[in-house]
Amino acid sequence: MASYENLLLQLQNGILTITINREDKLNALNRDTIREIKSAIQHVYDDPAIKAAIFTGAGTKAFVAGADIAEIAELSEVNARSFSEQGQEVFNMIERCTKPVIAAVNGFALGGGCELAMACHMRVASNNARFGQPEVNLGLIPGYGGTQRLTQLISKGKAMELLMTGDMITAQDAHDFGLVNHVTTPAELYPKCVDLLEKIMSKAPLAIGLVIDCVNAVYTKDENGFQTEANSFARCCSSDDFLEGTNAFLEKRKPVFQGK
Repeated sequence: MASYENLLLQLQNGILTITINREDKLNALNRDTIREIKSAIQHVYDDPAIKAAIFTGAGTKAFVAGADIAEIAELSEVNARSFSEQGQEVFNMIERCTKPVIAAVNGFALGGGCELAMACHMRVASNNARFGQPEVNLGLIPGYGGTQRLTQLISKGKAMELLMTGDMITAQDAHDFGLVNHVTTPAELYPKCVDLLEKIMSKAPLAIGLVIDCVNAVYTKDENGFQTEANSFARCCSSDDFLEGTNAFLEKRKPVFQGK
């Protein structure tokens, strides 16, 4: 497995934990870190030994406290668009990954950190986590998909409020708004993510990947999500996993899925 300057990767029992490792910078995202995240998520795509992934941040203070302000301060209209598009490309890769990806949010998830968490399929937060898109305080807006995903996850009105005020919200508020799936103590955060992924990994991998595709189709312009669902349903019915699942049910035993 490749080594990285700004990430720590650990594979255990099919789960790849990707830790943003810039604790002295509150795990802020710079260009190099974004490039490394792209490489790491490509590894999730390509390695059959990896069944799922967890994103988290080093230390206890921050998941990712935002983007690197020193880099952002140097942007102009000429290069800002490509800066935004490159980050969007990486976060889209996370969102479209057909293996489940969870964000374990262990502190501040602000700006690019909130955007990274929202690109994951689910979010589990410790009760000390704080979420927000404070870009307006810098004369900016989110650039890595935050305006789109926050609106999808918590509704237009509430997203408008958070994006325009730049306010931070607690983990419990994030849960109440639908941004977070579960809130735990700091000690329970990582085990809760593992428990969720182990439950998902016990199901048919092909079906899990197609669920991700179909749910993403809801928000994909010009894609008919109902047709995507029908096509995916048909694909499942031609799979070995479908035969195994139905046979196991009829034989009153646990299925053993192969992902094909």
